Formats: sequence, structure tokens, C-alpha cells
Amino acid sequence: MISSVVAAALCIKPPGRLIDRKAGKVNALKQGSTVFAIMRGLALRFNGILRSRSSEALDEWIDDAIDTELTAITRFASVLRRDIDAVKNAIELPWSNGQAEGQINRLKMLKRAMYGRAGPELMGARMLPLNHRN
Repeated sequence: MISSVVAAALCIKPPGRLIDRKAGKVNALKQGSTVFAIMRGLALRFNGILRSRSSEALDEWIDDAIDTELTAITRFASVLRRDIDAVKNAIELPWSNGQAEGQINRLKMLKRAMYGRAGPELMGARMLPLNHRN
């Protein structure tokens, strides 16, 4: 018996990165479940699109994903299509807002940790790096 977490991990793992034992599990899952086979095919194709940094095949992938009529996959593909320009830019362009998102996440965590405990002086001291303090 394979847990859903293990099956999901096997679903997205590229064939070249599977050890023999896990490759056998993937083959058994593909033979036993057409849904798994479809999802694995879509996952590997989507991974290829992201790694190639080329969005040429994205529209075809979205069409194929919607055609599967699998609720989660169809919903994901519909959301991608709704914001297709941003998705294509994220695939093709080298820029990322990850650094800004990380800093925002850090500030929110500090704010939550200090909620109701201190005034603006302590909050400022916790949020500013050491070299910016007076």
C-alpha cells in the first residue's frame, strides 16, 4: 500500500531521478490508475515547461489539462489561463519577487510575535537590522 503523499511525490519525480524500486512503484501506479498516469504525464510536461524557461508549450498544456476533466487539474489550469501573461513572464523572465516576499513574511512574523506586547520603539528595534539602529 502506498500513501497519497508518497504517490504524489512519485507522480512528480522525473524518470531519471527514480531508483529502480521506486520506478517499479511508478509503473505499478500507472498500470493500476489511469488518473495517476494522466497526472504524471501532465506533471512531467509542466516541469519541463518550467525548467526549459520557454512558455511555447504552455497553452497546449493548459488545453490538455482542462480536457482531463480532473477537478484539481482543471481548476489549476483555469487559474493559469486567467493570468496567462503573468505566468508566461514568470516562466521566461529571470526576475523574481522572492526576496521581497521573504522580507514581508519576516516582518509579518515579527509583528505577530510582538502583537500587544510593546510600543513602536521595540517594534522598530526588532525590525531594523543592527547597522541601521541609532
